[in-house]
Amino acid sequence: MKRILFQGDSITDTARNREAKTGFNAYGCGYTNFVAGELCVEAPGTVEFYNRGVSGDRVVDLYARWRRDCIQLKPDVISILIGVNDVWHELGGGNGVPPKRFEKVLRMLIEETREELPGVKFMLMEPFLLHGSATNEHYDAFFPEVRTRAEIVERLAKEYDIPFVPLQSVFDEALKVADDKHWAIDGVHPSHAGHALIAKQWIAAYKKHFAE
Repeated sequence: MKRILFQGDSITDTARNREAKTGFNAYGCGYTNFVAGELCVEAPGTVEFYNRGVSGDRVVDLYARWRRDCIQLKPDVISILIGVNDVWHELGGGNGVPPKRFEKVLRMLIEETREELPGVKFMLMEPFLLHGSATNEHYDAFFPEVRTRAEIVERLAKEYDIPFVPLQSVFDEALKVADDKHWAIDGVHPSHAGHALIAKQWIAAYKKHFAE
């Protein structure tokens, strides 16, 4: 059975039940749940899912818990969505992660995981930002810094031959049919529709690169 692990911050966490190691309650209520539902319908009994997203995480927090929440789970596919908090924490309290360190730590995650889990596959998702109550005050600084992290993620995906899941352009296109609030609650956290949009992109990338 193929084991898929979702990693990231609150966009991945989505109020998952931490007492449940796997199964429906452990998936959270966001894109991870949409993905699990569709793949379980299409390939019953062949895939299991683990969600270890943690609200508020930056890339350095991801790295700090990586052995427990990744290596020990021995996943076949690791999906990572990280980067917004690396900027947000700087704007809100001076505890963000600068681009150079962001790249260094994400690179370490990839290389060290491949050393310990030969054959493991990655999917790197693009951090994104919309207008909303959590972003508007500092949007002119917030957005370009998130874009910088997104460019780093895309560059590393190319360097390490990892599937990259674009999201900013997808949301930008979606804004042509509905406003920011339809897709994101506060500019950072997706709505139900936003999570469905993310799941659609994730599933398309997964099927293109990994589905048998």
